[in-house]
Amino acid sequence: MSSAITSSCTLDQLFNTDTQLHTLYPEPIQLLANRHWTPLKIARMVVPFLATHPGVKVLDIGSGVGKFCLAGAYYKPYASFFGVEQRKNLVVHAEKARDVLGLQNVHFIHRNITQLDFKQYDHFYFFNSFYENLLDKDKIDDTITYSTHLYNYYHRLLYKKLDEMPEGTRVATFHCVEDKMPPGYALVDSKVGTLLKFWLKI
Repeated sequence: MSSAITSSCTLDQLFNTDTQLHTLYPEPIQLLANRHWTPLKIARMVVPFLATHPGVKVLDIGSGVGKFCLAGAYYKPYASFFGVEQRKNLVVHAEKARDVLGLQNVHFIHRNITQLDFKQYDHFYFFNSFYENLLDKDKIDDTITYSTHLYNYYHRLLYKKLDEMPEGTRVATFHCVEDKMPPGYALVDSKVGTLLKFWLKI
């Protein structure tokens, strides 16, 4: 893929299928897609729930190579999408893809969520990025530390940060087997069986 979208592959075509969008990334990243990156069909369901109004700020917690944020920015140009990711190399891939697409309403942050102020954002998407700590195989890479302790620590931290958010905060969770949401959040909808859940703080 060149540094600009060519006439042979338009923006609409890239977001038509996962396979098309994955051409933005090198092959090693494409091979991780089925396991680690949000499918477009999921993004199409999540984005309308989170992009509630012009200027809304949506944070993807553990954004990987930015696929969800890129899709959100494309589907809802009036909203701003932010991805926080602790792996610098994945942030670089996300930024390169964003630049190829020419999307202005998407931003990527190289940081651990422990260092992030959630109150700078309105709504949140979480594709169980902590679960990698429990995997014996199929990890993204070996550049970070994994442990059950970290899995539990990150979940407790996320719980605390979400608990501090104001009423009206929306959260979409995907593939989160354990519902570790603060008690103020009501489950307002679920799709794909119960794999995709929509929460609202009331």
